[in-house]
Amino acid sequence: MLDLFGIPEFISELTPIIRNWLVTMSQPWRLGQLAVIAATLGMGWLFAARATPHFNRWMRGLTLTTRRARFLILVRDRMSWIVMVALLWMVGLILAEVTWPSRSYLILFAARLMTALVLISIISRLIRSRPLRQTTRWAAWIAVTLSMIGYFDEAVAIADHAALRLGDSRISVLLVIQAILSIGATIMVASWISGEARTRLMRNEDLSPSMRVLSEKLVTVLLYGIALLVGLQSVGFDLTTFTVLSGAIGIGIGFGLQKVVSNLISGVILLLDKSIKPGDVISLGDTFGWISGLGARYVSVVTRDGREYLIPNEDLITSQVVNWSHSSTLVRLDIDFGVSYDSDPHLIRKIAVTSTIAVARVQSTPAPVCHITGFGDSSIDFVLRFWIDDPSGGLTNIRGNVFLALWDTLKENGVEIPFPRRDVTIVNKDSD
Repeated sequence: MLDLFGIPEFISELTPIIRNWLVTMSQPWRLGQLAVIAATLGMGWLFAARATPHFNRWMRGLTLTTRRARFLILVRDRMSWIVMVALLWMVGLILAEVTWPSRSYLILFAARLMTALVLISIISRLIRSRPLRQTTRWAAWIAVTLSMIGYFDEAVAIADHAALRLGDSRISVLLVIQAILSIGATIMVASWISGEARTRLMRNEDLSPSMRVLSEKLVTVLLYGIALLVGLQSVGFDLTTFTVLSGAIGIGIGFGLQKVVSNLISGVILLLDKSIKPGDVISLGDTFGWISGLGARYVSVVTRDGREYLIPNEDLITSQVVNWSHSSTLVRLDIDFGVSYDSDPHLIRKIAVTSTIAVARVQSTPAPVCHITGFGDSSIDFVLRFWIDDPSGGLTNIRGNVFLALWDTLKENGVEIPFPRRDVTIVNKDSD
């Protein structure tokens, strides 16, 4: 049950403090300082509204790196607060020199508080995850504010008193906040280390593309798992209480997610046996394209028409896959054609090979060859075989180019391409 012991007493003690604070703030010199703070806020907003367009034009005229551009954008978006802080420090320090300290106390307090809040806002941008960044920013703002006004310990006591008891375990609001911040910090560190490891692995030429992807995924999973465990252990969370529950959940997940687990294991197998890798050209059923990425559950295959197919890893393990570039990028293509019986087959073989070599993307080694495959009803049948080394560039287009080159060469040499023809003779019989 929820334990609120001590909170009502604390609120009753806080009420007269708030009343006295309101009475103190109603004094003229306090109201004057509040007016100065409000005026600096308005002046900062007006300055930012007028200066932002000029600042944008100045930025567009610079040649900036990504890091510098992000920093300048941070400054631009917080220009009103930065100007306010500068004005507060200037006015507060001047008043502290020429008058009593009490006449500048609120102004200098607001200057210190706003400086801390602006710095937190800028530093928190280093966190890539937006939810984690927002949570960390607000937690830091609240903690700094409570610490500066002297009520941080009281707020911690309230959060610790508000608790939920589950048997022998006690989960308080303070514990939840500490767990969120601890896990968030460890995950942020893990994310940074994972990004650095990914960059180094992708640049390592000693590893194959598939091993780079596998290594990157293993490092990412390992780092995030360690981050979660360290974050929970740092707040004193007993992980042994989840032993029985996790076993029951694991059995249910095992039955319900058989396909998912199968795809995950198949993905690991594909990476380990190096049967496919990013950049390979494959055919699976009616799908022909090149692999653009290997995921934990699927393989992304981009076809020539721009479509991206997400093929489950299990299909690549259990189905017949044609990998056009598994051990070599050389691919042989065949086209069939026929010529009339009036043609010289020796000449046809020569001119077919000559016309094919002149086509872009056709390899000279191995050289194209042309063979007779049979004597048809109305033509001498040939097969023309040639090699390419870039199947990712497409197969239909290169076949079409070879056919066009062959057509032009046959026309130049007066070779006829036959087509089926039937003669019909009509016989008239005289009727008796």
